[in-house]
Amino acid sequence: MKLHELVEVSQQVAGTRSRREKTARLSAYFKTLPHELTAVAASYLAGEVPQGKVGVGYVLLQKLSVPAAQTSTLLLSDVDAALKRLKAEAGAGSGTRRQELLSALLGRATAPEQTFLVRLLIGELGQGALEALVVEAVAQAFGIPFEKVRRAVMFAGGVPPVAAALAKQGESGLSAFDLRLFEPVQPMLADTAADVDAAIERLGEAAFDYKMDGVRVQVHKDGNEVQVYSRALNKVTASVPEIVQVVRGLGAERLVLDGEALAFAADGRPLPFQVTMKRLGRKVDVEVMQQSLPLSLKLFDVLQVDGRTVIDETLQGRWDLLREITQGEHVVPRLVTSSSQEADAFLSRAMQDGHEGVMAKSLLSPYAAGRRGQSWLKLKPTHTLDLVVLAIEWGSGRRQGWLSNLHLGARDPVNGGFVMLGKTFKGMTDETLRWQTETFSQLEIGREGAVVHVKPQIVAEIAFNDVQASDYPGGAALRFARLKRYRPDKRAAEANTIADVLALLPEPARAARRNS
Repeated sequence: MKLHELVEVSQQVAGTRSRREKTARLSAYFKTLPHELTAVAASYLAGEVPQGKVGVGYVLLQKLSVPAAQTSTLLLSDVDAALKRLKAEAGAGSGTRRQELLSALLGRATAPEQTFLVRLLIGELGQGALEALVVEAVAQAFGIPFEKVRRAVMFAGGVPPVAAALAKQGESGLSAFDLRLFEPVQPMLADTAADVDAAIERLGEAAFDYKMDGVRVQVHKDGNEVQVYSRALNKVTASVPEIVQVVRGLGAERLVLDGEALAFAADGRPLPFQVTMKRLGRKVDVEVMQQSLPLSLKLFDVLQVDGRTVIDETLQGRWDLLREITQGEHVVPRLVTSSSQEADAFLSRAMQDGHEGVMAKSLLSPYAAGRRGQSWLKLKPTHTLDLVVLAIEWGSGRRQGWLSNLHLGARDPVNGGFVMLGKTFKGMTDETLRWQTETFSQLEIGREGAVVHVKPQIVAEIAFNDVQASDYPGGAALRFARLKRYRPDKRAAEANTIADVLALLPEPARAARRNS
């Protein structure tokens, strides 16, 4: 199969706003592929390189000026082989060899193919074919119910291996994908509710958990072996020996648990997120840090117990199991109620105890790994959103020489990419400015005057007063936005969507949008 066929499909998908049409075009293309290329095509169309980082960035691509081929000859297998060679390059002279390999690849590509490959390599494909859409297309192509495919993708960690299994074996191939010990899955995510009344109206009787400002961890146990994974699914076991010790003592031989790791002050109040983060990824002086900054584990969900996967069971059923396993220790405070008055009092108590707010959860909800839905809702006293930094401006005056003003964007799952919401230079300390200048300089992909455009991969938690209608492309902007903190534990794919932002518009503005 030639690359130009995939590129044409990508262009067609980018050229339509209809999700149904996008899915249909992708599905039709998957049906034409030989099974050995299904995984590669699924990865490219989801905007990902199967090999991960291959040592090619914007700076290297900027150096190249390779004439485009006049005729399409590149095969998908050629591209895959070239990227494998790029990935394998290491040692003295590897930069030069990568440049030669990349020049040879681009020299065989037509102009549209070159554009596709460059955007794919820098993570800026922007065609609207994100992973969720590719999952739908794969399900449609092979005639498999979407939920079955989505569940397999959740356990596989991505679309490509699932697409390959379906191409080779059909529906029976999905049996290979299940929750396995020491193969972490993406955590379940939450939507936002304006207040307790809105949460109860949506969920009815619900479980309200303390929302703790810690580090999300997923813990796997098999006998005496325990591994701890971060939100980004990185192994952090060596950094958190006290958590390992707690889990070894729990009443089950094999477990997969979801919870928060956080540090508390002497008065029992939680320390800030940034303080807790000092422990994660620590490779030296762990014992010293453990003495000065001990971590606690607070659990709120269980995914597997002694070989029994329970993610499809109800939240209430999973909570009962968790209470049994832990003897009621090491779990978050929880209240089950349908009373707004009781829930408000619980929220107030959480805030008084120094926590962010509460989570409202449907008692009937399964554990939807990697998905943000309506069955888990965040309740905070002030609005915050996790947004992606799209660009950053050089400062002036006291901030001369520092990268300062952030350009913020929300995810657009329908069309792909990110939607600009506005800028902020507030909430930044001198230490933050130094970090921003160093970090974003490494992520630069282009400049316009004082504006440095960067790879959209850094997530920032932004506090703001409210959302107002705007002439920005998404139709909304944040009022009095300020940086609360950066979220190294979150990927750009987990940032809030433009739909999340629009849901916070005042009702008159939402009505105006519906009627326009």
